[in-house]
Amino acid sequence: MAYLPQDDSEMQAISNALHEAYDPMLSEPVPGRFAHVLRPRWTPYAVAAAWTLLGLGVGLACGWQLRSWQGGPVAKADVPAFVRRAAIAHATFVPEIRHPVEVGADQEQHLITWLSKRLGTRLRVPSLETVGYSLVGGRLLPGEKGPVAQFMYQTAQGRRLTLYVRTDASENPETAFRYAAEGGVKVFYWIDRKLGYALSSSDIGKDDLLKVANAVYQQLNP
Repeated sequence: MAYLPQDDSEMQAISNALHEAYDPMLSEPVPGRFAHVLRPRWTPYAVAAAWTLLGLGVGLACGWQLRSWQGGPVAKADVPAFVRRAAIAHATFVPEIRHPVEVGADQEQHLITWLSKRLGTRLRVPSLETVGYSLVGGRLLPGEKGPVAQFMYQTAQGRRLTLYVRTDASENPETAFRYAAEGGVKVFYWIDRKLGYALSSSDIGKDDLLKVANAVYQQLNP
C-alpha cells in the first residue's frame, strides 16, 4: 500500500532522505567502462534528469494513492481520520497467524471488560455467527484522541474482517453507513451516538461487507 505524504514537512523529509542516500554517489568516480559514454560535461545534466525522473516517480505514486481514495463514493478529504486508521490497523493485523489479537475469544468477557474500561464506555461485541463469522478476539490500539478497540472475526475458510471502535465521535453528526476504500481494504463506517464504527475487509466484496455491517448494526441496536 503506497504511503501518501500528508504535508510539506513530510515531503521535505523524504527529499532530505533521498539526498542523504544518493548525493554521495555524485562524488564517486565514473567506472572506466562507462567513461566513453558519460563525459564530465554531461554529468550535471544526467544528475538533473535523474532527480526529475525520481520526482516524477514519487508524484505518480502519490497520485495513485489519491485516486485509490477518490475512486469511491466519499472523497479523500471527507473521509474521517479514524477510518484511515481502521484500514491501516486491519491491513496490519489480519495477516498475523500466531498473534492476530491480544485477547482471544475464549476470554470474551475479560476482553469486553478490559476494553470498556480503557475506552471509558460500555462496549458490546456483536455475534456474527448468522453471517458466517466467529469472533477471534480483540486488541487495544492508539487513536487520535485516546485508546480505540479492534475486534477481529473469521470464517471457517479463514476470511477475516475487523471492527474498529472509537469514542468521542459526537462531533460528527453522520449516522448513515458510508463507504471508503484504502488500497485493497474496503470499509463501511458509521456513527452511533458517541461511538464511531469502521468495519473493514480485504477478502470480500462491497455488497457482502454491507450485509455484515447491517448485521453488526442490528446487533448493537436491537
